[in-house]
Amino acid sequence: MSVTAPLRAIDGGAKGEMDLPEIFAEGPRDHLVYEVVKMQQAQRRAGTHATKTRHFVSGGGAKPWKQKGTGRARAGSSRSPLWEGGAVVFGPQPRNYGYSLPAKARKVAIKAVLSDRQRNGALTIVDAIELPEAKTKSVVAMLSKLELEGSTLIVSGSGDQPNEALELAARNIPRVKVLRPEGVNVLDVLGHKNLILTPDAVQALAERLNA
Repeated sequence: MSVTAPLRAIDGGAKGEMDLPEIFAEGPRDHLVYEVVKMQQAQRRAGTHATKTRHFVSGGGAKPWKQKGTGRARAGSSRSPLWEGGAVVFGPQPRNYGYSLPAKARKVAIKAVLSDRQRNGALTIVDAIELPEAKTKSVVAMLSKLELEGSTLIVSGSGDQPNEALELAARNIPRVKVLRPEGVNVLDVLGHKNLILTPDAVQALAERLNA
């Protein structure tokens, strides 16, 4: 089955349609996408929560009173978890919540969300994103001419040839994010209403996801 997407110029002009590789023909994979999103969110957790155990609470080195003869319960430290100002039992400690899913599963999930954007008409291919100057107004003008409203994810450039002008110009625009093809992930694609790709980015994604 042939998969296509609108091909536009940076000034909004229509340039026909572009045939897309098979990575945009993946069927719905709702549960797999859910698992990958959960994994990404777990990897982004700081995990810096901490409570003080008896080892870390200061003071309490002296026995509050002698063991016998006072009529009171035995006590070895004023920093016991039973006392006010004492330690915490089994409280949270710093930890890494991250875990990993198989690379093949992650690639299929990315294909699924890219295909979903294509099916729902949220994917636009811009033949080339060459800004006249690295300024915010240039990106705002481009989005306005493309008639795209709401959050937008732009994928352009690559590791060896980054689109630095675009990355600099878009970083101050709320709800607009620029990624290189090697950084495209499920969470960011789902988190934006619109998806803009360049032909070079489409090719780079195909090579990455079919490897």
